[in-house]
Amino acid sequence: MTLTRLISSAGLLAMFLCASVVHAETRVTYKSAKTSSSYYQMAVQIAEAIKAGTGGEVIVTVEESQGSVQNVKEVMVRSGNYVFTTPPALIKQAQTGQGKFAGDDPAKYNNVRSLFPIPSLTMHFVVRADSGIKDFADLAGKSILIGKGSFGAREAEKYFQLFGLEGKVKLANVELGSAVQALKNRQIDGFATSGSFPAPNVVEAAAGIGVQLLSLSDEQVVLTKRTKLLIPAGTYPGVDYPVTTTSLPVIAYATTDMADEIAYQLTKAFWEQKQKMAKSNAWWGGVSPEMLSNIYGKLHPGALRYYQEQGITVPEAIR
Repeated sequence: MTLTRLISSAGLLAMFLCASVVHAETRVTYKSAKTSSSYYQMAVQIAEAIKAGTGGEVIVTVEESQGSVQNVKEVMVRSGNYVFTTPPALIKQAQTGQGKFAGDDPAKYNNVRSLFPIPSLTMHFVVRADSGIKDFADLAGKSILIGKGSFGAREAEKYFQLFGLEGKVKLANVELGSAVQALKNRQIDGFATSGSFPAPNVVEAAAGIGVQLLSLSDEQVVLTKRTKLLIPAGTYPGVDYPVTTTSLPVIAYATTDMADEIAYQLTKAFWEQKQKMAKSNAWWGGVSPEMLSNIYGKLHPGALRYYQEQGITVPEAIR
């Protein structure tokens, strides 16, 4: 009888432990970007931060993506704890059946809910420090590498057109990975790139070659129809002045399939670990609760609960 009771007790204990393990390892899929991008690095950092912030109760698996459009479209086939990153403008397009989502049923995207902002895509116009280029007008007749098929390349081309430089700038439309070496070899006068700041390729160029960053005037910012952003002085070696540029906000989203408690834990862990992440990667330092104003679409109820607990002002439009 005693042996039977021991076996029974052991069985109950094993079931309890198994249940605890399952509970302790809530799985979340985080759809990010290409593995070569800074946004994939951010995703890995967020995964580590959430594991630490939840004491291992939430485990995030990072998946590579070919871009934000793919991330949004997968909402139609994903279920459960699916987190993805995208500019909020794409959520608006998806929910209104516009742009890349014109052939989709907008109702399929109505379950998207926001969690927290991450570093914005920030435009950088980088030129050699000894090039004599001081503003955009000076780019006429110069060779600028803009990357190939990237958001930054499309933005750069658009800006040159808006600023009266179409056909006047020699565009090197090749892979952005060769920009720093091409600048070092004087094959180009500068390059345009988008990414969170400080951008690794701009840091490399500034430290190894010496560069200047071009600022946009307020009028030019208005023409771009993008969000104005100020890169602080000293962000890059030798760039001892603030740089006015534009940005495209990026937000981490989930869906209503995610339980409120999980969304709460994700949001809480992100903000509580942000300062620690910023010590290792400066781009996290620019993320603040004020960036909630960039969100399109409603907050997940679990995320909203966290912001309300912290007394953070939440725009009425996303409540």
